[in-house]
Amino acid sequence: MSAVPSPSAADRAPECSAFLREVMDATPGDSRLNMCIQCGTCGGSCPAGPEMDHTPRRLFAMIRSGLRDAVLRSNTPWYCVSCYFCTVRCPQQIHITDVMYTLKGMAIGAQLYRDNSPPDFSQTFVDYVEHYGRSFELGLATRFSLRHHPLSLASMAPMGLGMLRRGRMELVPHRIEGMAQLTRILDRAKALEATP
Repeated sequence: MSAVPSPSAADRAPECSAFLREVMDATPGDSRLNMCIQCGTCGGSCPAGPEMDHTPRRLFAMIRSGLRDAVLRSNTPWYCVSCYFCTVRCPQQIHITDVMYTLKGMAIGAQLYRDNSPPDFSQTFVDYVEHYGRSFELGLATRFSLRHHPLSLASMAPMGLGMLRRGRMELVPHRIEGMAQLTRILDRAKALEATP
């Protein structure tokens, strides 16, 4: 008796909208997004959650419902800081951070983001990682705030001074060891991304 092939995860997913399929197909690897059980662990784990207009859990429900424009206009993917805490804690092993990157790319492609500050924040973060191998918090906050919210710098000064005093923030960026190796990895990733 021959074994019957088991259905794929996508076939088992209830209400697999065209938009859900589009997001899953655009996300590298197996995103497992269709396996979301709406437990809310992702939103409860997110350090940027209070800034998001939708929790990741709600955003995934919106994707499943096919609310493409509302999802791509959301600020949620832009506030993802790529800490992977949600991904590590997800009981369904959904690659949440990868999905957020996919949604950013889709929003840019469709020109559905509200303003240019979230994409600019993301690009500033990437620039620091590509140049130093890590983020530079003082530069990131200063550069972003000067471009988009210059009046907010004064209100952030006490927190920044406290972080400097406690050694939690550097005044100048420092390159990581092995920067050449990271550059080769990033170059290879860009080349793979450009390959159809």
